[in-house]
Amino acid sequence: MTTRDDLTLAHRLADAAGEAIRPFFRARFDLEFKSDRSPVTEADKAAEAAIRAILEKERPSDGIIGEEYGATREDAERVWVLDPIDGTRSFVAGRPIFGTLIALTQAGWPTVGIIDQPIAKERWAGMAGQPTTFNGKAVRTRACRSLEEAIVASTGPQYFPGCTGEHFSRLAGQCRDTVWGGDCYNYGLVASGHVDIVVEAGLKLHDIAALVPVVEGAGGRMCDWAGEPIDAQSDGRVIAVGDPARVDDIIEALAQGHEGH
Repeated sequence: MTTRDDLTLAHRLADAAGEAIRPFFRARFDLEFKSDRSPVTEADKAAEAAIRAILEKERPSDGIIGEEYGATREDAERVWVLDPIDGTRSFVAGRPIFGTLIALTQAGWPTVGIIDQPIAKERWAGMAGQPTTFNGKAVRTRACRSLEEAIVASTGPQYFPGCTGEHFSRLAGQCRDTVWGGDCYNYGLVASGHVDIVVEAGLKLHDIAALVPVVEGAGGRMCDWAGEPIDAQSDGRVIAVGDPARVDDIIEALAQGHEGH
């Protein structure tokens, strides 16, 4: 089971990652590109290595899945899921809207999540059954009476594979405003009641797992585009919404984008 000790450890992991990342921000560093042309920096690698060193010492039987160094004991009941810098493109461009994502999953279900912005020193922390906190104080999502009142966010139009971008455009056309960029930072803004909806596609487990306890512990909901809960088997199409009453409206709008395909 998940305990307060796990959440305390997650905070320590975020602290260690932040210490590794900060010296590289707006500095010179080595930049590589993966096969999908996504960038990876020395900071990504240093942060994940720092987290893994602590986990191997403190939780040697737990599994680890990390974006940079792959999977270790991934069949364990408890698995830590890491994205040392979610939003590497923002990091490279000197924009402090990236974040470190740290999650603990149990039997594939996210139970602890941290979104940490190490430059602004902003941290959202969620744990199943507990209220989400922002820098130690409880936060709540906001009510949204209709899509016409909603601010919807997504990382970028180029990240919608196939015709999923058309689906998103149909939803965005029904919302008050659309903001681009932000990666995991947008989900923290949902938890704190500044953004109403985030919709994305093509995400991997390390992009998603930490977000679920943060959004849901603040009163929001996360699901896939069919309305199903997020777990380790989810297909990467994600909805985060501050007001759960809007979920059906969002799913309907996304489905309308599918007409004719």
